[in-house]
Amino acid sequence: MKQTTLIVPGYLGSGPAHWQSWFERQLPDARRVDGIDWNAPNVTRWAGAVGNAIDRVRHPVWLVAHSFGCLASILAASTRPGRVAGALLVAPADPARFSDVGLCSSSGASQNIVHRFRGRRLDCPGLVVASSNDPWMNFSTAAYWAQRWGCRLENLGHAGHINTDSGYGPWPLGLQLLRDLQAGHGSFLLGVLDTHLSLLPTA
Repeated sequence: MKQTTLIVPGYLGSGPAHWQSWFERQLPDARRVDGIDWNAPNVTRWAGAVGNAIDRVRHPVWLVAHSFGCLASILAASTRPGRVAGALLVAPADPARFSDVGLCSSSGASQNIVHRFRGRRLDCPGLVVASSNDPWMNFSTAAYWAQRWGCRLENLGHAGHINTDSGYGPWPLGLQLLRDLQAGHGSFLLGVLDTHLSLLPTA
């Protein structure tokens, strides 16, 4: 069956050494979402570009997103039931760190975009891959959002932001996680959720 993998980088994009660029070289069906200013994390515009990329493909697509790209992918996928076959969401950025126009300042924290992600449950298989020391989202918050989005959770341990700076160039394990997700093997484990995760993060 024909398939398309849409690569959705995060803030500042993914350079040639990044695992997402490596994925593109490994997957003949992969293409990077275009129409995004990688230096301007505006979730409405990014989600629009992801949605346009999904709409241009005749069959359901696979999303492979990183960081802020995960947030854009969630918004786009949740409004297109049946159009996304599955989503690999790696090191999602915390929506509490962003406003509608970019990064939150300390004085603008109350204007974050957390409210935009309430009720955004995917209707397709999803896997959140998180780290126990990610500077952009702590693990308990990642576990909370994975649960809200209806995704399974994989904990990579001390893996930072799972990017080039933390050593994630070629990433065979990540590619295997994607293939397991596509095959529906269920070979990845559901992460352990903390008991306080019923409360919505506010910071």
